[in-house]
Amino acid sequence: MNASTWRAHLLGLALAAGLGASPASAAATAPLWNDLQLTALDGKTFDPGQLAGHVVLVVNVASFCSYTPQYAELERLYTAYADKGLVVLGVPCNQFGGQEPGTAAEIRNFCSTRYGVTFPLLSKQDVNGDTRSPLYRWLVERDPSADRGKDIGWNFTKFLVGRDGSVMARYGSDVVPTDARLRAAIELALSQGS
Repeated sequence: MNASTWRAHLLGLALAAGLGASPASAAATAPLWNDLQLTALDGKTFDPGQLAGHVVLVVNVASFCSYTPQYAELERLYTAYADKGLVVLGVPCNQFGGQEPGTAAEIRNFCSTRYGVTFPLLSKQDVNGDTRSPLYRWLVERDPSADRGKDIGWNFTKFLVGRDGSVMARYGSDVVPTDARLRAAIELALSQGS
């Protein structure tokens, strides 16, 4: 465990114990990435160290959706801010109109050849219902907006997670990666705790 991850872990333990924070805020800022077992698109364990201490934009993605061109914008966003600590994390999901039916290899090939995607992709997972993945349960339960606890509306919904693991914002599919509100929120998150 590197120093940054260790500090985040200790902070999470302190917050969970109620030191310096109310129980509600402790739950909202507890470290996320080390607590979840994430699987990369290739089926291997996803190293949470790639996310700890970073600002993470989690996006449920699909290959055959009217919003699919956002892949290119997400890649540009990732490229523009990666050196400052942003990670875009794509999560393929087939729950909306069957718009992500492909295998892991088909998804990877589509993303890389069609849109030049280099940001990490997780394995395909459900974002709604009884089979909602632990990652999306965590995000939805800690959503700071009026949508807390509500289902994901469609593909390319975005969650912005701060360096401390707190969910900072949720954006619908229509908020594209070039949207000034999203960019401003990312820049603010990157400026905190760097």
